Amino acid sequence: MRLNAPKKIVWIISVILAVIAVAGYFITIPFVTVNLFWIMLASYVLMLLGTTIKGF
Repeated sequence: MRLNAPKKIVWIISVILAVIAVAGYFITIPFVTVNLFWIMLASYVLMLLGTTIKGF
């Protein structure tokens, strides 16, 4: 399997989602606090896709 560097926008969106999930853990944000797992999972999946699919 050959891994590629993700595009900058994919990396930025993934980091933003991860930061929102971590902030939701410490601060009560109605939608985020309920869906912490899914937001963090979306961040990881986005980064996984960015590294495995060329040009993503």
